[in-house]
Amino acid sequence: MALITLMVNGKQTSVDVDPATPLLWVLRDALGLMGTKYSCGEGVCGACTVHVDGEPRRSCVLTALQAVGHQITTIEGLAADGTHPLQQAWLAENVTQCGYCAPGQIMTAAALLAKNPRPTDADIDAAMTGTLCRCGTYQRIRRAIHRVAGQGGA
Repeated sequence: MALITLMVNGKQTSVDVDPATPLLWVLRDALGLMGTKYSCGEGVCGACTVHVDGEPRRSCVLTALQAVGHQITTIEGLAADGTHPLQQAWLAENVTQCGYCAPGQIMTAAALLAKNPRPTDADIDAAMTGTLCRCGTYQRIRRAIHRVAGQGGA
């Protein structure tokens, strides 16, 4: 165990964990941030996506030690009260069925819109590839992203 200091959602916090612990488990177990989801544990599904210095990263394959010195943003960091434009667009477009992938999808979409505030369908498809939705709501996800882009971005 080691005392690891992280910057999560704009707040510096220290946790006593094994430095090899996946960031996902630090967020969920040590910090109580339950929005980031565990699914595959191998970095292929995207359910655990967070932002690391503004870039979407799979927190199940990023260790606590690798996260030191970086700005980490979770779904709670976008808007804990659900008022972020993407969260609102997800509701307006009725994207969520089971909801399990929603945090990872929204975090991936937020990173896309931060870089490209007016994405095409092809841009959205390329950015969202690999962030899986078992319910298959990909068309609604695309509409939600376009909805936010039409409002001036995320």
